[in-house]
Amino acid sequence: MRALALAAALLAAPAAAHHVELLPPLEFVPPAPGTYVLHHIMPAPRGTVLGIDGRATPLARYTRGKITLLGFIYTACSDPDGCPLAYRVFDALKEAIASRPELHGKVRFVTLSFDPARDTPQVMKYYAGSRAVEKGNGLRWYFLTTRSARELMPLIEGFGQDVRVARNGRELSHVLKVFLVDRDGDVREIYSSNFLHPEVVLNDIETLLTEDR
Repeated sequence: MRALALAAALLAAPAAAHHVELLPPLEFVPPAPGTYVLHHIMPAPRGTVLGIDGRATPLARYTRGKITLLGFIYTACSDPDGCPLAYRVFDALKEAIASRPELHGKVRFVTLSFDPARDTPQVMKYYAGSRAVEKGNGLRWYFLTTRSARELMPLIEGFGQDVRVARNGRELSHVLKVFLVDRDGDVREIYSSNFLHPEVVLNDIETLLTEDR
């Protein structure tokens, strides 16, 4: 019954249904929220990031106080199993959370570029489009970059995100990872492309929220 309820939430809005249809089918039944424990993996690293307004802010502002879903991207990524997959999952989750008033104001999304040379705040603002605007559902999606590779590297290394520069010096190679961070700034789950599915992530978000009850 719980799985059916989650599926209904994910399909409640036409936009969410569209994003779910574009995702590969889930090949297992995830456990119900609150029936399992997400262990503390590591604290989210500290550092400085730039918002789409160009203002420098501690990353901790975006990794504490709410449940945070954070993913690294670069705007030139064209691998369908990379950044575009993460966007589809985030979009589906955003619509699902919008249909769940009890989750409003408790979750944020963060998209952080690992290509600061090209992904300036202006580029990230253009890339974000309307996603960066809260539409009354209490969920904000932040698009961040850094001032330089020097400021980026402690974040990359702290999260354990693998990034390599191709021989042509223009393309980046990376393994898709998305990080679920609790309200205290601790990473509690790391999703690869095989497990990055809206139903799985939504269950994990709810599981973290049950810890506060």
